[in-house]
Amino acid sequence: MRHVISFLLSLALMVGGGTMAWAQEPMLLPTHPEPLLAETGAGERSFTIEIADTAEKRARGLMFRRSMGDDHGMLFVFEESRNRAFWMKDTPMPLDLLFVGEDGRVQAIERGEPFSTDGIAPDARAQFVLELKAGTAQRTGIEVGDRLRHPLIDAVAQNG
Repeated sequence: MRHVISFLLSLALMVGGGTMAWAQEPMLLPTHPEPLLAETGAGERSFTIEIADTAEKRARGLMFRRSMGDDHGMLFVFEESRNRAFWMKDTPMPLDLLFVGEDGRVQAIERGEPFSTDGIAPDARAQFVLELKAGTAQRTGIEVGDRLRHPLIDAVAQNG
């Protein structure tokens, strides 16, 4: 019996170790063929984006990602509009988090600090959250109230 327990413990450690190593690899999603456009007071800005539209993809997001292009981001797509909360526990890059309502308008812009377990939860309903490198919103002139356009956002905004 002791050998069986020892074997099971070893197996659990091997599987757990493999899972841990896998979990620390960044998730790289394909770039969506359509760019995301931000309509700002300073003009239109274009971003290539990855889409996190499943629970698993949203849970992993940009975790463990160490770099990202200045004009690149990840769009989190949810089934409904409500208050959202994010954290940066396993994310080494500082980020801008743009909380976007079902109408495609930016409701809040928050800063995400690397490895922080503090909740990022503005008092704003969002159906989408766009994560960009920290400082991108300010650098490109994106402000609360600006409209983001992308086929996934536009489909909800037109039906809303």
